Amino acid sequence: MKIICSKSNLLQGINTVSRAVSTHSTLTILEYILIEVSPDEIKLTANDMELGIETTVVGDIEENGRIALKAKIFSEIVRKLPDNNVTIETDEYNKAYITCEKAKFDISGKSGEDFPDLPNVEKNSFFILSQFTLRNIINQTIFSISDNDNNKMMTGEYLTVNNNKVRIASLDGHRISIRYSELKDNFNEEKKIVIPGKTLSDVSKIINGTVYDEVNIYITDNHILFEFDRTKVISRLIEGDYFNIDQMITDDYETRIEFNKIELLNCLDRATLLVKESDSKPIILNIEGSNLELSITSDIGSMREDIEVKKEGKDIRIGFNPKFLIDALKAIDDDEVSINFVNNKAPCFIKNENKDYIYIILPVNISE
Repeated sequence: MKIICSKSNLLQGINTVSRAVSTHSTLTILEYILIEVSPDEIKLTANDMELGIETTVVGDIEENGRIALKAKIFSEIVRKLPDNNVTIETDEYNKAYITCEKAKFDISGKSGEDFPDLPNVEKNSFFILSQFTLRNIINQTIFSISDNDNNKMMTGEYLTVNNNKVRIASLDGHRISIRYSELKDNFNEEKKIVIPGKTLSDVSKIINGTVYDEVNIYITDNHILFEFDRTKVISRLIEGDYFNIDQMITDDYETRIEFNKIELLNCLDRATLLVKESDSKPIILNIEGSNLELSITSDIGSMREDIEVKKEGKDIRIGFNPKFLIDALKAIDDDEVSINFVNNKAPCFIKNENKDYIYIILPVNISE
């Protein structure tokens, strides 16, 4: 095998597939990146048996072949090479010779035959999203998945496709984040799947994110395939039934306020100066008339600030984890935002009239 390609192209390919390199598997081959060279393309692949990523790299092909190289040392070598063309050549003993200007490395690899194949995903049907839309709906919901593996469902996001609309939702037991998006083309099938949060996080970081570039999304019983640019991301799905989030949503409220998002965000940001990460001090919202008073008290000190709001319904005094409010507000593009309150013991609902998004946050018990 022998190829020549620019350092930037090679490094981009390595960085893309490295997200699927295993770091704690008993199979050492999963710590490797597979390089496959055919007459038509240079392909890099990584596979941790849950997530697989494959991408092609632009370069000159002088000899076909395949080899698996240890991802950590391979990426470090390429990262520290001069910004010039890189030549990779292999011999019959699975040794790779990497050359760039005056720098020359030789490292031992493994036979490409030992590398596990990616799952074969049937492409009978698919729907399309722009990379911009996909990245947005992931970033606007991913923060409310759980990092606790005790409940596998909460570590994933619930994606449903119905009536030519896609919905993605996440929850961690304290809040729910929901985003909707219209599909570009007609898709008449109904799909309900749970995608690992890590997969979606990786996809959002790999895609370019423009409105002009598209992602083809294929779904089978056990896998999801994202296909874009010169890259494929294949992930195993989380098995089981997701929580019935629809029964948690209501349009009823006793109090509704509308406010300037940036003004409230800045106020919450100032309030969190008095809260350590390990603290669970709530911020108290006291709504009376057209005034929203925010207050917080911690071991460091206390803070109180008023902002003007438009209110419908009853006055209310309610407490929340300030981080949950901040996360939801930062994920919203609207300048003016509204929150619906049922009572001071029930979740609040942050949503717009079009219901493009719904953020549900459980309150914190506070002393009267």
